[in-house]
Amino acid sequence: MPKVHFKSPLDDVTTEVKPGTTLLEAAEGCGAHVGHSCGGVCGCSTCHVWIRKGLDSLSEQTDAEMDRLDMGFDVRPYSRLSCQSEVGAEDLLVEITEESLTAFMDENPALRHQLEAEGKWPLKK
Repeated sequence: MPKVHFKSPLDDVTTEVKPGTTLLEAAEGCGAHVGHSCGGVCGCSTCHVWIRKGLDSLSEQTDAEMDRLDMGFDVRPYSRLSCQSEVGAEDLLVEITEESLTAFMDENPALRHQLEAEGKWPLKK
């Protein structure tokens, strides 16, 4: 099974998933902090991630995903929406964007308050 490694200032976690699993499902399964305000239905851009390794092995981008990514912050050629990206056969390195981390913290205020108290949020630039 392919491995998906999620990386951010708050995350450094790897999980094995079956091909066809979305990156959002993989993140939720391993506790990576990927935001998803719309619930993972391609209705926003908060699950925006950067694929640092294995981009070509993901499912094809749909027109709907490309349209939603146009609304995202700091979109790059290797950007994908984790709710729409299905894992193929290759291992992946996924960088969680600031947009997605911020959305996750907005969706999880108790964790945000805890990290604020520990001085780990907001992220220092």
